[in-house]
Amino acid sequence: MLVAILIFDVALVAWSLHLMQEAFDQQEFSLMLAGTLVALSAAAMLVVYFLMNSYMGYLSEMAQRPCLVY
Repeated sequence: MLVAILIFDVALVAWSLHLMQEAFDQQEFSLMLAGTLVALSAAAMLVVYFLMNSYMGYLSEMAQRPCLVY
């Protein structure tokens, strides 16, 4: 699953760089904004993946521990 997400993120970053290059060539602010938003979404997707991975690991660890009742 991580490999698929990394490939998708690399594609998003490449697309954002393409948008930013077009924005620079055409002096177009909206393309620069779009490229920035695409790059931020790629970074956010990685952050969410690693946060959820840590959380799922924590939950599975808690499920394996015996429940102590006092």
